[in-house]
Amino acid sequence: MARALIHMPATAKAGDIVEIRALIAHPMESGYRAGADGRTVPQDVIRTFTCTYGGEPVFAAELHPAISANPYLAFFTRATVSGTLEFTWRGDRGFAQTERMTLTVTP
Repeated sequence: MARALIHMPATAKAGDIVEIRALIAHPMESGYRAGADGRTVPQDVIRTFTCTYGGEPVFAAELHPAISANPYLAFFTRATVSGTLEFTWRGDRGFAQTERMTLTVTP
């Protein structure tokens, strides 16, 4: 399983804009590089990233082989209600990882 780092505030006031930063440790093999044995290393990239807040999608990205290893994504959302943000990465060869963080919204 890959290591994910997510930075976001634990609390926010209702209506505040919050910044969310997500990084996942993943080697991102393009499928064009030759390995030590001379054979092409199979492609292994993260294809999609999604974030839902209270079950509603707030951010989605489609990634391609040109993305760097350990992709870093940053985006903003408005704090509306206390709830869980769910971050999901999906990639080649059945790779999938989900992380959850809670945001507490105060009036």
